[in-house]
Amino acid sequence: MDITITRTQNPKTKPTDESKLGFARIFTDHMFIVEYDQGKGWHDARIVPYGPLSLDPASPIFHYAQEIFEGTKVYRLADGEVGSFRLRDNARRMNRSADRLCMPPLDENVQVDAIARLVDLDRDWVPGSEGTSLYIRPTMISDGCSLGANSANRFIYFVICAPTGSYYAEGMKPIRIRIEQRYVRAVKGGMGRAKTGGNYAASFKATKEAMDDGFSQVLWLDGREQKYVEEVGAMNMMFVVDNKILTAELGDTILPGVTRDSVITLAREHGIEVEERRISVSELYQAHAEGRLTEAFGTGTAAVISPVGELQYMGESIIINNKEIGPMSQFFYDTLTSLQRQKAEDTHGWTAVIPHFTKE
Repeated sequence: MDITITRTQNPKTKPTDESKLGFARIFTDHMFIVEYDQGKGWHDARIVPYGPLSLDPASPIFHYAQEIFEGTKVYRLADGEVGSFRLRDNARRMNRSADRLCMPPLDENVQVDAIARLVDLDRDWVPGSEGTSLYIRPTMISDGCSLGANSANRFIYFVICAPTGSYYAEGMKPIRIRIEQRYVRAVKGGMGRAKTGGNYAASFKATKEAMDDGFSQVLWLDGREQKYVEEVGAMNMMFVVDNKILTAELGDTILPGVTRDSVITLAREHGIEVEERRISVSELYQAHAEGRLTEAFGTGTAAVISPVGELQYMGESIIINNKEIGPMSQFFYDTLTSLQRQKAEDTHGWTAVIPHFTKE
């Protein structure tokens, strides 16, 4: 797909203190856009100056939430180049989400090429400090001018980028998580497996209440029995019990995380047993009481590895590893970040260097 490039005439001021970046609060100079019309397919691929989208008030994205997105990162490498991590896997997951929401797929190669060209144009925005990255947010929305409650026939795919620090203000400090007992986010047959905005909107009420009480996130239970742990709003969850990793099995209600898959792959390569199955709250609390639950941590693109120091369910808290980072959490964080910055050998084909394209 040919991509036209229009460079900004008004470049933004880049941040100078990378320790104050936060998560995705400022955005680079450019964005990628491509449009889809039924009968015509994807067309008019372009990189343009970052700016507002013009949408009709009757656009179905506003009324029926037909929308999906992805999250991936690129990193400043030791030699000054810029590298990506499992970019194609995110493109592949984008298309799986598109299928679930009755949206047109966009060829993986097109997605990867578009992101690479956008990053190349804005490569000076990629921060280099420890714990920083350029966060990439591909998004697809429905568009048009119709209030019929059915799938749209016009769509917009766009990509924006943000220099980013730690997702949590605490950084790698173990966080507090409340196990949600009242609200339900996803159910069997629903859209929990897709990365769509509605899933996140469904989590905001419980998350706000938890944060008001001093917690960082909520851990969702299954929507049927409200007995088995599933995932946190921005992360998959893993528990270390008897030196094994337990994590909820994938299904309709859990996002198949790229970082989750990376951790499972690395764990098994290093002889760490991983069980993907249903895990009840009572099993976790019993394992803790018996001294067998030694660590808990979340996995996700935004936070990479996020240790958990406290779980609370129905007012009863358990403290995990004295609210300190455990050896497995630290191992996977160190291993993943070394791979992401291409400081360690990549035997999986997960990493790539962003090419220097000839500018138009």
